[in-house]
Amino acid sequence: MGQDVAARIEELRRLVSYHNNRYHTLGEPIISDAEYDALLRQLRELEAQHPELVTPDSPTQRVGGEPLPEFSKVEHPYPMTSLADAFSRDEVEAWRQRALRLLPDGVDLAYVIEPKIDGLAVALTYENGALVRGATRGDGRVGEDITSNVRTIRNVPLRIPVVGSEPPPRVIEVRGEVYLPRDLFAQMNDQRVERGLEPLANPRNAAAGSLRQLDPRVTAERPLRFFAYAVGYVEGESLTSQWEALAYLRRLGFAVNEAIERWSEFDKVLERCERWLEQRSDLNYDADGVVIKIDDRAIQDQLGIVGNAPRWAVAYKAPLGEATTKLLEIRVNVGRTGVLTPYAVLEPVRLGGVTIRQATLHNFEDLARKDLRVGDTVVIRRAGEVIPQVIKPVVEMRTGDETPFDVPERCPVCHEPVSRDPEVVAVYCVNAGCPAQLVRHVEHWVSRGAMNIEGLGSKLAEQLVAAELIADVGDLYALGVDDLLPLEGFAEKRARNLVEAIQESRERPLWRVVAALGIPGVGARVAQILTERYPSINELMRAAQEELETIAGIGPHIAEMVLGYFRRPRHQELVRKLEERGVRLRQEASQEEPVEQPLEGLTFVITGTLEGLTRDEAKQLVERHGGQVTGSVSGKTSYLVVGENHGASKVNRARELGVPEIDGNALQALIRGQSRA
Repeated sequence: MGQDVAARIEELRRLVSYHNNRYHTLGEPIISDAEYDALLRQLRELEAQHPELVTPDSPTQRVGGEPLPEFSKVEHPYPMTSLADAFSRDEVEAWRQRALRLLPDGVDLAYVIEPKIDGLAVALTYENGALVRGATRGDGRVGEDITSNVRTIRNVPLRIPVVGSEPPPRVIEVRGEVYLPRDLFAQMNDQRVERGLEPLANPRNAAAGSLRQLDPRVTAERPLRFFAYAVGYVEGESLTSQWEALAYLRRLGFAVNEAIERWSEFDKVLERCERWLEQRSDLNYDADGVVIKIDDRAIQDQLGIVGNAPRWAVAYKAPLGEATTKLLEIRVNVGRTGVLTPYAVLEPVRLGGVTIRQATLHNFEDLARKDLRVGDTVVIRRAGEVIPQVIKPVVEMRTGDETPFDVPERCPVCHEPVSRDPEVVAVYCVNAGCPAQLVRHVEHWVSRGAMNIEGLGSKLAEQLVAAELIADVGDLYALGVDDLLPLEGFAEKRARNLVEAIQESRERPLWRVVAALGIPGVGARVAQILTERYPSINELMRAAQEELETIAGIGPHIAEMVLGYFRRPRHQELVRKLEERGVRLRQEASQEEPVEQPLEGLTFVITGTLEGLTRDEAKQLVERHGGQVTGSVSGKTSYLVVGENHGASKVNRARELGVPEIDGNALQALIRGQSRA
């Protein structure tokens, strides 16, 4: 082996690293992909012929080595702290004032603002210019050794300097964020789908999961990138500020985010942060805020750390529970009562620890009021940190290609015309035979607040519909044991018990039948009011709207819903089928609910869980016996009904006002007329 081969290998490594940096870090390639590939191929061939010359920092070693048995632990020489969060101008200003109180009066501060990229924090250690270790942050003091995986990241230098001639320090720890660019993440998922693999959920999780692969060859397949944002420590260099440290990292060849800025005026810092927060969805990486750092390192040292967060830095994040993403599609769901509800299909975004792909749009009126369009960049929020909803479009980011959404004139499932009223927000599919509604209608029909058929739950409802044994709830009363036996989970005894339970429900009071029909706005209490006035289903079907509106508790909206329901031929056919199959559709004297109203004039608030009753069932029980249920305790509350696992706020409020507290047993005693405090 001559000196010429070793020199050529070293020259090729330098050239490949240089052009790799220009492409992946600077975004300014000066040779074609074919020329780059030719250099890399020549280097691989020479290293294959002379394996004794292969070094860990060679660009050929990015492909990943053999799988690791496990990650070893790495203790950070200096802690990798987390950041305190702020969600408003006031909170950021409060952070600044806390820092100023610890500093001499009149001190001049400058600030560096940096995008807070949503990836995985890592620490890279270089000795004499060579990458010797990569570690996760872990708990801030001890992380995991992911050196083999970090080597596969295209814009992480395996040796410094990559560009220029500045000599590397003897030892330097570079801290930064590993992330997946949005465009490369999308390309990767497209390729996974083509190969029959599941797409990955979101860039942040994909980046973190990629770095923690025990097989570095898997990591090498992921298009990870790295942004350096700090120098943990360095030998032989005196860096006096964060801004100077970032410039130093750039000179050594590290990728540093170009959006980073330095300002002396704090008002300008806030203005730039808020503008950046509004525009962050337009970037090619996920980010959930901006990091504000006091620039001077001497002042940083003076302020120090409290808990696990530095006093000299804060993360200014978007308002809690909010994020921006793309509205890809607007779809329509058909609910149990036939209500058509629009919902948003979103470009996946991480919010509150979960990945959001869909969000509620409430109703079509709300959708129109917000002027939401397919293709919009939108702000989403998790209501109560649970239900995602679309708050508004980011109008400034529209390109003109966005598409308004038209309210459907027909049900998207059964294609029957929908029912709309200019004075009513909801849009209904009023077809009782709509497949989208059938399973949910069966669930409602058999529920405790309706026909109360035990043994028939959601799973069985799905089985009956899938097996085409029923086309509507009337067909339940034609089911026999032989129909049920072929279904999964059925034996003779279970089938017979279910058939008997269904047949027994034929004798339920008329109000239960009316409630079970699923007429919009007609629950148990309204059904009782209606059947007190109309003792047969036929009389109710013949009622005029003006007549219905005169009934206490029945307004124009409910009257229209009742009339609209019974106008439909399919619903008229359902009523005929129920009558033919023996369901009692007339209120008999033996069916009438107790006329006594022992709770009349009393107002109840219910908190917690009552034994044997759901919250709705407890409410219906009180209302059935003349009482009223409200949601909050006030001076007009007669009793607070306290169950298990109750909250403290209502109990405390009741005690402040002197409202009596009772349990479920005492409530039953009141209903029986045994006591009344």
